Amino acid sequence: MVGDAQATRQRLLDAATKEFAAYGIAGARVDRIAAEARSNKAQIYHYFGNKDGLFDAVFNALVANTVREVPIDVTDLPGYAGRLFDGYEAHPEVTRLATWYRLERAGSQAPLESIMTSNKHKIDEIERAQRAGLLTTRYTAVDLLALVVHQAALWTAVTPEFATLLDRHSRAHRRKIVTDAVAALLAP
Repeated sequence: MVGDAQATRQRLLDAATKEFAAYGIAGARVDRIAAEARSNKAQIYHYFGNKDGLFDAVFNALVANTVREVPIDVTDLPGYAGRLFDGYEAHPEVTRLATWYRLERAGSQAPLESIMTSNKHKIDEIERAQRAGLLTTRYTAVDLLALVVHQAALWTAVTPEFATLLDRHSRAHRRKIVTDAVAALLAP
C-alpha cells in the first residue's frame, strides 16, 4: 500500500507540475490535475491540503531537484551558470513555474524555507570564496549570485518577438554567451 500511496502522490506532483506551468496557480484546476494523474480530487486534498499546498509541494520539489542536480561550484561560476542554463533548456517548466511563483506569490506569503536555505548556502559559499581571494569582491555575494543566476536564465526571459531573432543562434552559442558573460563578471 505504501508503494501505491507514493506512486499516487508522485503522479499528482507530475500532473500538477504540468498544470501549474501551463496555467499558473490561479488558473490551475484540481479536476484536470486529478484526471491527468488518474486519481481524484480527494487525494489532492489528502496529500497536500489544498491547491496552494500542492503548488508548494511542486515548487519545493523543483528547488530540491535543482539544488541536487546543479550544486553551486564557487571555483567555476561560469560552469555553474552553464549547468543552470542546461537545466532550463531541458526543463522549460522550471522557468514557467518560477515566473508564476513570482507573479502570484510575491510578497503575499512567507518565503519558502527550501529557497531561503538554498540561497543562504550559496551566498555563504560565495562569501567564503571572496574572503579566500578566489572570487571578485567587486560585487557582494548576494549581488554576484543574482547576476550569475539571472545570466543563466537570460534566454528564458526574452519575449517571443525577440526569440525570433535567436533562430540563428544554436543552443551551444546561447550557452557560451551565458558562460562568457559570467566569466566577464569575475574578471579582475
